[in-house]
Amino acid sequence: MSDPLRLGIAGLGTVGVGVVRIIRQKAAQLEARTGRKIVISAVSARSQKDRGVPLGDYAWEDDPVALAVRDDVDVFVELMGGATGPAKDATEAALRAGKDVVTANKAMLAEHGQPLALLAEGEGRVLRFEAAVAGGIPVVKALTEGLAGNDITRVMGVMNGSCNYILTRMEHAGLTYEEAFAEADGLGYLEADPELDVGGIDAAHKLALLAAISFGTQVKFDAVQLEGIGQVTIEDIRQAADMGYKIKLLGIAQMTARGLVQSMTPCLVPATSPLGQLEGGTNMVVLEGDHVGQIVLRGAGAGEGPTASAVLSDVIDIARGLRLSTFGQPAETLKTTPAANAGTPAPFYLRMTLQDKPGALAKVATCLGDAGVSIHRMRQYDHVDDRAPVLIVTHTTSRDALDAALAALPGTGVLASEPVALRIEEV
Repeated sequence: MSDPLRLGIAGLGTVGVGVVRIIRQKAAQLEARTGRKIVISAVSARSQKDRGVPLGDYAWEDDPVALAVRDDVDVFVELMGGATGPAKDATEAALRAGKDVVTANKAMLAEHGQPLALLAEGEGRVLRFEAAVAGGIPVVKALTEGLAGNDITRVMGVMNGSCNYILTRMEHAGLTYEEAFAEADGLGYLEADPELDVGGIDAAHKLALLAAISFGTQVKFDAVQLEGIGQVTIEDIRQAADMGYKIKLLGIAQMTARGLVQSMTPCLVPATSPLGQLEGGTNMVVLEGDHVGQIVLRGAGAGEGPTASAVLSDVIDIARGLRLSTFGQPAETLKTTPAANAGTPAPFYLRMTLQDKPGALAKVATCLGDAGVSIHRMRQYDHVDDRAPVLIVTHTTSRDALDAALAALPGTGVLASEPVALRIEEV
């Protein structure tokens, strides 16, 4: 029997406590499945308050960097969060001290993934992050192992359960965005900075990591086209439903001839599709490969149990002796790829309010036509205070053509509100 694998856990919030609980409850099962004991040597957190699990068996370190370099720690488990500061400092210290690292820190890896991967591989260590993307869904393992024989053609998904909860509540309860936001916040579903959720930043971190694995590129978070759900109205949701669609905060990564497209924006998807049927706080990731076709992974995207389960999956791999490069191939081979701001052509949903003037609708149609955007369906709703809400669904068009039309529309003199444009993704 091999020597025990000794963990040092920094961060005893929801996920950290979940990891401690699983190791204490399932020690014999973990040993049977890995061939060695998995034990906790030491822990670190901001305070020594009661967290509902026994911690007296473990050494305590106030400083996570001191924990990271302890002689009785083989694997540093970083669960503090934050792109910089103690989390990054302790991770770097652990790698330089010859420790493997398991982290759930999507922000740190999305912003510093390439140098951290180079450091890990230069030190002969592994840096694993299954828990950083989509909670309990094993999507990193699927890409780096199960689908390694495929060229990935597209990755997309709903990767923030809080946003999906808000949009679902708006749909089913008829709530405004503000009402659904307040409800989610009251239930504790939103981060301390809610913009990380509703602004799409949290989900964009995850998408940037998946894109790097999928396309063999260096992580480029600042290249993600980002738009949150704050502009989505209950009218948008109802009108989308009338046409057989649901609105989701959808992440899409795809390699094109012009470069790598990464977008995290509200989109319409068919109501009957797997993504369209996704409700509440659940996450879903869709992977498309040249040989395997389409794979759909669905599950809990956050929470103590699912995320702790993902942390343990990486610990178990290390205990079994599996040594993988951080992003599925050596970091020095990851390409720098130009960012493309427009993906493949698609239909778009346009919502605008027009002034009640003769010929207003004709001016809009002419403006779209001059930009090469063809109208598939158009619907005008009842006038409100001399204003006419109008909904347009275009035929398939490029984002460049649509942007040209949107830029020209104010010149028509008939707009009473700024147009809202949402891509329609056929999945």
